[in-house]
Amino acid sequence: MASRKHARVDEPAVEFNDLPLQSSVGYQLRMANRAMQRYLQSQIEPHGVTLGMWYFLRALWQEDGLTQRELSQRIGTMEPTTLSALAAMERSGLVTRERDGTDRRKLNVRLTPKGHALKKNLIPCAEHVIDRATIGFAPEDKARFLGYLAAVQRNFGGNCATAEEVD
Repeated sequence: MASRKHARVDEPAVEFNDLPLQSSVGYQLRMANRAMQRYLQSQIEPHGVTLGMWYFLRALWQEDGLTQRELSQRIGTMEPTTLSALAAMERSGLVTRERDGTDRRKLNVRLTPKGHALKKNLIPCAEHVIDRATIGFAPEDKARFLGYLAAVQRNFGGNCATAEEVD
């Protein structure tokens, strides 16, 4: 939809195209992400896990014992946010923080048995969310879609997994 902008009556009109929300990649990514986050939250909350905790659990299930800084980098959060989330997870009995054996300045985050046990319940929840988000996608379309999302991240200099690494 084109619109006109008039600076003054005696200047020529400058035409520009609006960026309709339905054709804005950024807007569509944001809205899709928000919808998935809300749905994921509804699936994991009955297990006593918040959305904020979820990302840290995922990272620790892949590599237990990461430092707080490594977790911040993997999750993409600022360190104060990470510290708050880890404190809540510690209070919930999901993780412990202990001094690194070789560098006493570092704190390693380790899953407790309770934190490990959540994996068997929460990974199926996440798989359900992904299945719901991709209803009607053929396997090759889903792989292509993941590739497109990874390309968007690479275009902005983000480190991301390839479609093959995600599956």
